[in-house]
Amino acid sequence: MLPSTRTPRLSRRSLLLALGGGALAGCGVPAAYVDPGDRAGADLSATERRLTWANWPLYIDVDDEDATRRPTLDGFERRTGIAVEYVEEINDNDEFFGKISPALMNRQRTDRDLVVVSDWMCARFVRLGWVQEMDRSRQPNVTEYLDPLLRSPAFDPGRRSAVPWQSGITGIAYNRRRVGREIRRVSELWADDLKGRVTLLSGLDEAFALLMQGNGVDITRWTADDFRTVCEQVRRKVDSGHIRRFTGNDYIKDLSSGDVLACQAYSGDVIQLQADDPDIEFVVPEEGAELWSESLMIPNLARHKTNAERLIDYYYEPEVAAELAAWVNYVCPVPAARDVLAGSKDEETAALAEDPLIFPDAAMRERLAVARDITAGERVDFGKEWNAIVGL
Repeated sequence: MLPSTRTPRLSRRSLLLALGGGALAGCGVPAAYVDPGDRAGADLSATERRLTWANWPLYIDVDDEDATRRPTLDGFERRTGIAVEYVEEINDNDEFFGKISPALMNRQRTDRDLVVVSDWMCARFVRLGWVQEMDRSRQPNVTEYLDPLLRSPAFDPGRRSAVPWQSGITGIAYNRRRVGREIRRVSELWADDLKGRVTLLSGLDEAFALLMQGNGVDITRWTADDFRTVCEQVRRKVDSGHIRRFTGNDYIKDLSSGDVLACQAYSGDVIQLQADDPDIEFVVPEEGAELWSESLMIPNLARHKTNAERLIDYYYEPEVAAELAAWVNYVCPVPAARDVLAGSKDEETAALAEDPLIFPDAAMRERLAVARDITAGERVDFGKEWNAIVGL
């Protein structure tokens, strides 16, 4: 049953530092790499009807009357008899990487069968060989319903190692009433009357793609020169005082208060902001915007791989995906869930089917792209350059 009300939730796009948590800073430590033949452990799924799933806080539907109940997850347990230990332990990608990397580096179990991290962190795990490929024969729903825009990122062609949990868009948010006009292009952030009232995201992985798109760059194949051009542009805007500051999710407070008029922002946050202030708008610029995901992965040596694959496929049933989307309000990776929501008898729930920040329309989809990730060889130098500009 779809919920009749939209429940506030927090964004998962936390403040992320480009260089991460120290260990394996460049992710190029040869000894850390695990060969394909050493990734699988004994799968106990047939005899142990359970799995452990690590996720971010407030990233799943909850019951109106009992916050300890999660309707979609409860439905999976009833249907399959598989007990799920659901642990809300991920608050930051790098922090979580630091927590489980010692085990993975040393070919040990993490005691987690399923984890959810941002795609740029997924790319790190894939490069290190720390996740198992999934058996798509056990995942017919993923095969049929996964959004074509998300099917084959550069770091994981075919999405064998990382299946999107939820997606979002990095674009521009602004207060139309206070700005007094529409903003439709990245270059319009640099208008003279916005000087000192603009913020950008501080995390390298969060910020660079949209700024490159403003320069007309194809972010699926950007180059080091494209990156350095962006850095020089941003450096000049910092020196001139045009950029007020760099932020994590705290741009929400600045935009709501009016201290900031326009900013780099995440689509999921703006859905919440618009409920309180309809003058706040989210824009996918004419030059394009980045479509990102936070994805489900099965770590090496997981004891319940088949159970985990089954749970992932369950969430790709359109009816289940619709129920989840109605709560979390991110871009749904299952476009077929739109028709399910549209058929709801509750008007507010049915209206979500028309929200382009949950189900991007055709015109918006043409302007969305999944950025090529920053490679291990690029990350240290790029991170130092970006952090020097941001002041980290």
